[in-house]
Amino acid sequence: MKKLFFLLAALWAMTASAEKRCPLEGYRMVWHDEFRGKELNLKKWTYQEARAGWVNNELQTYVAGRTPEGRPTVEVSDGTLKIHAIKEGDKIYSGRIYGHRQEGFLYGYFEARIKLPVGRGTWPAFWMMPVKHRNGWPADGEIDIMEEVGANPNYVSSSIHCTAYNHPQKTQKTHESLCETAESDFHLYALEWTNRYIRTYVDGQEQLYFENDGKWDNDTWPFSWEFYPILNLAWGGNWGGYRGIDWDALPVTMEVDYVRVWQKYKSLHALPSLKHGTVGL
Repeated sequence: MKKLFFLLAALWAMTASAEKRCPLEGYRMVWHDEFRGKELNLKKWTYQEARAGWVNNELQTYVAGRTPEGRPTVEVSDGTLKIHAIKEGDKIYSGRIYGHRQEGFLYGYFEARIKLPVGRGTWPAFWMMPVKHRNGWPADGEIDIMEEVGANPNYVSSSIHCTAYNHPQKTQKTHESLCETAESDFHLYALEWTNRYIRTYVDGQEQLYFENDGKWDNDTWPFSWEFYPILNLAWGGNWGGYRGIDWDALPVTMEVDYVRVWQKYKSLHALPSLKHGTVGL
């Protein structure tokens, strides 16, 4: 019986390890959340609280996990994270959470398995922002690994924003593709970020490729500093509501199976002699 137990334990460990192996060679996992508990792990995630209209003219109010009536906007159950957009009275409440907010990550491979919500007005996203705000947006940079709006169901996109390339100027670097079951099934959305390029993927297929021009000019490459991952579900706004809103669609849910981060080096601090821009080749 003991032999059988240890054999099963070994097989389980091998399976668990295989499930978390990076698709790229030479990387090791440094951070992840499999959402196997009963509530959000606040040692890993930070809530954003903000009123409607805070950004992009979006209509939702972000709250720390629950609406004023006690309904969950962010919950962990049955092995997944669920971010809900909910209407209470004349207000919409939703969730926006930040992973490893204070330290972030410099370069790496970032992956999440996500099922998107259904409904005109939804605007789910898996993206990244810089830990330190030095010059403001867009100068500090933004990496959008996955975005979708319910007005264009199942069309997912990736973008980068910086001083030279951003959507107010209509110069952002973006690529969109059809993922036919994005709203009915889970799909893999990933970012490969090095000091030479940014590449995003949908189910292992390249979506966006953005290359460092080598000038190390912050206007075109502000991506040599730590960024942190974000998951949120917006409602309406400049893009989410550009074709109107279906209020009858509410409540809606963005569901996340896991978020994983791999790096070639565990952290920049492990290599104090190297400067920004040299780690993670």
